[in-house]
Amino acid sequence: MAIRKQYLKTKPYCKVTFRLDKQSAGNARQVAVAGDFNAWEGTQTPMKPLKSGDFSVTVDLLKGREYQYRFVIDGRHWVTDRTADKQVYCDFAQGENAVVVV
Repeated sequence: MAIRKQYLKTKPYCKVTFRLDKQSAGNARQVAVAGDFNAWEGTQTPMKPLKSGDFSVTVDLLKGREYQYRFVIDGRHWVTDRTADKQVYCDFAQGENAVVVV
């Protein structure tokens, strides 16, 4: 799992690349990222499988904010990114959400 950020000098957003490694994805057929930037829709932001077995997607997020998210594996397993900028407890999920700070 890893996050990469590319800040654009002339734009009000940051290109954030979310990556779920092969070990964490297991035998996943589909992986998506869901968060407060896409209304927690588990299918709206699908990640592309890479030759390495990892999954990746790049999303444009407005600068100066924090966004909570989780990975959704095969539409039913919600996984917290332990390499995120931080984690916060979520009563609804009864667990921790990952947070990316842009």
